[in-house]
Amino acid sequence: MALRQELAEKIRRTEPYVPGEQPQDKVIKLNTNENPYPPAPGVQEALRTMDADRFRLYPDPGAHMLTKALAGRYGVGEDQVFAGVGSDDVLAMCFLTFFTSGRPVLFPDITYSFYKVWAELYRIPYICPVLDQDFRLVREDYYRENGGIIFPNPNAPTAIYEDLGFVEDILSHNRDSVVIVDEAYIDFAGPSALELINKYDNLIVVQTFSKARSMAGMRIGYAISNPDLIRCLNDIKYSFNSYTMSQAAILCGTEAVKDEAYFQEGIRKIVETREWAKGELRKLGFLFPEAKANFIFARHPKYDAGELFEALKKNNIYVRHWNDGRIGQYLRITVGTEKEMKVLFDFLREYIMK
Repeated sequence: MALRQELAEKIRRTEPYVPGEQPQDKVIKLNTNENPYPPAPGVQEALRTMDADRFRLYPDPGAHMLTKALAGRYGVGEDQVFAGVGSDDVLAMCFLTFFTSGRPVLFPDITYSFYKVWAELYRIPYICPVLDQDFRLVREDYYRENGGIIFPNPNAPTAIYEDLGFVEDILSHNRDSVVIVDEAYIDFAGPSALELINKYDNLIVVQTFSKARSMAGMRIGYAISNPDLIRCLNDIKYSFNSYTMSQAAILCGTEAVKDEAYFQEGIRKIVETREWAKGELRKLGFLFPEAKANFIFARHPKYDAGELFEALKKNNIYVRHWNDGRIGQYLRITVGTEKEMKVLFDFLREYIMK
């Protein structure tokens, strides 16, 4: 039965974010930038020994056990940390809290597509400055009047990392706007904008446990900023949904932060595999920007990306493809284990040599 026009006109609608496929069969899954290694042993132990009686109680609204651990890890005050249900939850809360001036928010034309979804959902005007021919942000495009700025570093889906000098330039030209640096992939890249937190009161850095900490399924994200901006985030959160994080997420996230050695070893393995994979792709004729995330954004000048995507999928190898303008000939390939990547390269060699 079709929805009546009078009713349909009163319903908020937007074009939703389209997540990567989550196949339930056993496949080589290189399409959603998940970590191929398990979380820290302390996380598994916490789940094994957790008292189920805790689940009858509401979780701590401020997730203080977790924010305290994060504050200690990054050398900031606990009042500088905001935790949420994945970085998507944290970023959505940032849009709702800070992008309220009526002036357009700025974010790149090729970037994490959820930004546009949130802007449209919350009725926030926006402008998308175009990346240059090498898929890099053009800093001068962010000198204009705006209602806020957000960009990932490294960018997604390009995997390009901008150094701290670039980030600071954007901050210094926008002292009256909130600038959010989305660092979901920073652990695989270089220095974090967290180094600038005490210098710029308009900076918010958002990170996640989904990538380097192998906890995408637990949904933990966080923002670090100055106490005033964090207080504003909490005010909106408590007006929206006080009990966002589960008891299990708070406990497991805290345990993950404690094991720094495991964290660093996991990053080392992924970066090492990424660099080897880049060499293998080059041997096969693929072209790609310098990848500084846990994925590679690659194209082959002789093969259509859509056809290659489908061929991979038929052979139970999943990567990500967008049939979309400038990036329509690119595949985003998550860095898996060396064994998984070898299966990918065996297929690609056979496909290209046939």
